[in-house]
Amino acid sequence: MNAASNPAQAAEIREKVAAADETRSATPDDMAMVRAAAELTRDLNGANKAIYWTDFLGSAFVGYAALFAAIMAPSTGLMLVAAAVAIAALYRAGSFIHEITHVRHRELPWFRFGFNAVVGVPLLVPSFMYEGVHQLHHARTRYGTTEDPEYLPLALMKPWTVPLFVTIAAFGPLVLFVRFALLTPLSFLIPPLRKLVVERYSGLVINPDFRRRPPEGDLKKQWLLQEVAASVWANTLLIGVFSGFIPLRGFLIFLAISSATIVFNQIRTLVAHLWENDGNVVNTTKQFLDSVNVPPPNVLSALWAPVGLRYHATHHLLPGLPYHALGEAHRRLAATLAPESTYNQASYNGLPGLVSRLVRSTFTVGTMRG
Repeated sequence: MNAASNPAQAAEIREKVAAADETRSATPDDMAMVRAAAELTRDLNGANKAIYWTDFLGSAFVGYAALFAAIMAPSTGLMLVAAAVAIAALYRAGSFIHEITHVRHRELPWFRFGFNAVVGVPLLVPSFMYEGVHQLHHARTRYGTTEDPEYLPLALMKPWTVPLFVTIAAFGPLVLFVRFALLTPLSFLIPPLRKLVVERYSGLVINPDFRRRPPEGDLKKQWLLQEVAASVWANTLLIGVFSGFIPLRGFLIFLAISSATIVFNQIRTLVAHLWENDGNVVNTTKQFLDSVNVPPPNVLSALWAPVGLRYHATHHLLPGLPYHALGEAHRRLAATLAPESTYNQASYNGLPGLVSRLVRSTFTVGTMRG
């Protein structure tokens, strides 16, 4: 018997939900943690150019080499092995889009251009789709609210939302081809469509209610250049396939690998937060506690949450810190602050436990709130 069919259990769950909401809204900022984070990491703020370029270009090289090997593989077994390597490497290379939104461009000159030339445009995820959007997710007055483009209260939603959340990602490459090959050129000719494309289809977001504003300043120029380049590339690929110049089998393998990288990222997103905020404006501490660290000794998290994303809670506490410094920042804070401190409450053991926690929540709290 589930909660919905048991009035006593339903009432108990409602009381727990109300109590949890009250606790979240009453939790004050842990200023000792905030000060310690700033003081202990003051020397870690500089982005290391060599690390960024070597990691990014190395990941992209391995990814594309494995993609080519998968397309040319003489057997299904070799194709699957090469595809697995391509997925992991291209997923890591693509994750640098997150760094572009945080790092100061003067610290990494030409890195945004390099990302878009090597990965952003070829995989149809140019950085303008994230720049100007992701920063809103970190704004204290927006995080977890309806104005946060990257937040949904998944833990409080229906049970079917979790599998749907992941399944939708599998169609990502097809959606991106429609966005850039078809909607981009049409939107330049049809102003009402352009408005729709800018508001609804120009951001890597998960909140369906989010509406993006038109770009301004330097981003406006970057957006136009990147969008045109992505449109030309998307149409070139399609023309190549339909003309027979690009083998259909190779193109389908490319789409499958692209789809898998997006699904990987969606699964990672699924456990990046606890997703328990129900639209309230929260302080820094609550934002931190709603975010997730999966630090060592867990080693697999470095694969499914690359480029510092395994320290997602620490990143929300110190969003300006470069990805290569997050591990050291976590070690310093975990060692300095008490085991029962607020900081250490954001660390979890791994992916299975976090997914299980989320799913259980949707079957209890989410079911009752629906």
